[in-house]
Amino acid sequence: MQAHCLEDLRQAAARRVPKIVFDFVEGGAGHDTGVAENVAAFDRIRLIPRALVDITEIDLTRELFGRRWALPFGFSPVGYANIIWPGADEALARAAAAANIPYTLSTAGSTSVERIGAVAGKSAWFQLYILKDDRLNDDLLARADAAGCEVLLVTVDVPRNARRLRNMRNGFGLPLRYSTALAFDLVRRPSWCLATARAGIPTLGNMQKYAPRGSRAMQVVEHFPRHSCGRMDWTVLKRIRGLWKRKLVVKGLVSVDDALLAQDIGADGVLISNHGGRELEGTIATFDALPAIRAAVGPGFPLLIDSGVRSGEHILKALAAGATFVLVGRAAMYGVGAMGAAGAQRVIEILRDEMRDVAAHLGVTATSQLSPAFLRYPPASGYSGFGSRVYGMRSTFEEQMPGVST
Repeated sequence: MQAHCLEDLRQAAARRVPKIVFDFVEGGAGHDTGVAENVAAFDRIRLIPRALVDITEIDLTRELFGRRWALPFGFSPVGYANIIWPGADEALARAAAAANIPYTLSTAGSTSVERIGAVAGKSAWFQLYILKDDRLNDDLLARADAAGCEVLLVTVDVPRNARRLRNMRNGFGLPLRYSTALAFDLVRRPSWCLATARAGIPTLGNMQKYAPRGSRAMQVVEHFPRHSCGRMDWTVLKRIRGLWKRKLVVKGLVSVDDALLAQDIGADGVLISNHGGRELEGTIATFDALPAIRAAVGPGFPLLIDSGVRSGEHILKALAAGATFVLVGRAAMYGVGAMGAAGAQRVIEILRDEMRDVAAHLGVTATSQLSPAFLRYPPASGYSGFGSRVYGMRSTFEEQMPGVST
């Protein structure tokens, strides 16, 4: 198939993957307005191009945590990813390693951290959900460290399971509960059914070790809820900080106060995220939360952002607004859902090409040159000092916060 943008991949995935599975990936909390708001927040911002710049060479590389990445984005963790297409975790990990960008495996990933570490090498990161048993948490940390994961993302924005109406209406659960409606849905998606039949029912690779001996794939999936939703507060996070000797990022913050607390306990960075709108429908969009958090934590503290990223233009807007790095989740799932393993590479190619095009029109030859001076916020946004409120007015952001974009 031909795919020229992420929307092409999304539509193709919707045709190829069963509706119950696609809705699991696509949907959010409640009526999905939080999902839409994340995207709309990026789209509300207008860009201010600069002309007559030699853009023969454009450098899209980005430094983060002591490493120079080929592109300023990576892949977010997605739980049970192999349900959208067999081998999704490995396909994304391989594509990320080949492109020199990070891939983050979820605790609830379909593939074990040991396998992803072998596939992705130094591009492998790990995301931790806090489980009820500290012995399991400690073991997961030890396994991620042994697998060579350089960065740990600790997710803190899931205090309880959200009401996802799409899943509830579809009767979605893990494992899938078979019904007449599901059977009809599967019959219309033969390629997915055949691929899944060949590969076998996806499981939770990291949890296999903690399930009763001899558990089959679905039994491992059923066992996971017994361990999930452990106690999570700042004391627990401090304990994890003490155990994890590599880079630690707190994932799931949109509050300035929380970002400052994460900085105070010794986190190496914060991932501004609302779980892609999957947990709290009315939460603030991550792009809207970014400027105030950047102002609070200062110019040198690493800020990553996800949720709502649907194009290379969105990535450059995030960098211009003060993000250090960007992660994409649903976009990656659209790719593998539409094209299998080839789709993982296609997502990277599309985002890379879009970023080059936008950078050229902005007159930017390196991501380090991006700043809020290239952004025009809506007049009612109240972001005074974080970009040009009036078209053509230069921001004083660089003088206030030198080096924020590096």
